[in-house]
Amino acid sequence: MISSEIMQGLAIPFLGTSLGAAMVFFLRGQLNEMVQRSLTGFAAGVMVAASVWSLLIPAMEQSEAMGQLAFVPAVVGLWAGILFLLLLDHIIPHLHMNSDEQEGPQCSLSRRMMLVLAVVLHNIPEGMAVGVVYASWQSGASEITFAAAMALSIGIAIQNFPEGAIVSLPLRAEGTGSMKAFGMGVFSGAVEPVAAVLTIIFASFVIPVLPYLLSFAAGAMIYVVVEELIPEMSAGQHSNIGTLMFAVGFSIMMILDVALG
Repeated sequence: MISSEIMQGLAIPFLGTSLGAAMVFFLRGQLNEMVQRSLTGFAAGVMVAASVWSLLIPAMEQSEAMGQLAFVPAVVGLWAGILFLLLLDHIIPHLHMNSDEQEGPQCSLSRRMMLVLAVVLHNIPEGMAVGVVYASWQSGASEITFAAAMALSIGIAIQNFPEGAIVSLPLRAEGTGSMKAFGMGVFSGAVEPVAAVLTIIFASFVIPVLPYLLSFAAGAMIYVVVEELIPEMSAGQHSNIGTLMFAVGFSIMMILDVALG
């Protein structure tokens, strides 16, 4: 059973996406290219820091009983997560921001829907990450406190805010109505609490697999960062702003995890 505390924690990242999508009611046109690059770099930094501090390190700490082989669940889960996202990348039609080349199987979906699916694709591992951390806390794992789980929720919510805006604002600029653009932005983030709840339910039946699930989520997020976010934040001139914002995002997530954990 999922407690009300956990449900509140799962709702925080979704709230971040929804508030970002609501920017469509206050801003006109698309975000400036440099702003988009900055926000993408920030999101990448948060995801990498979360992968290390909130997922991989706790996965190895939970496997200390394996002695010198404590790295095994982290490595196995990491690769499983990477290969899982590689599979999704090939079977889900999507279109990355600032690109006209469709990825995945050919289909007749609109450009708008494929842009939304690209965000949905990288929100899946974020939802899993939040879910597995709360599952670890719920199981009584001493390596993860409720404050640490909340830190991850807050960190993901912070980077979800610009994500919601990056989805809704371009859709509005292309002619989609404000309410519909907002709805599609919210939809892109709705996959996160769903993925989190499914992960918690699965983990509750197979407690020993938690270290693997933690590192699985880390691998999936790292795949998204390297495959999608880093190329987007580095494209064009003045790509150093993306690098600097990556460092800002990494620092904030690291501070949240250590200070609240």
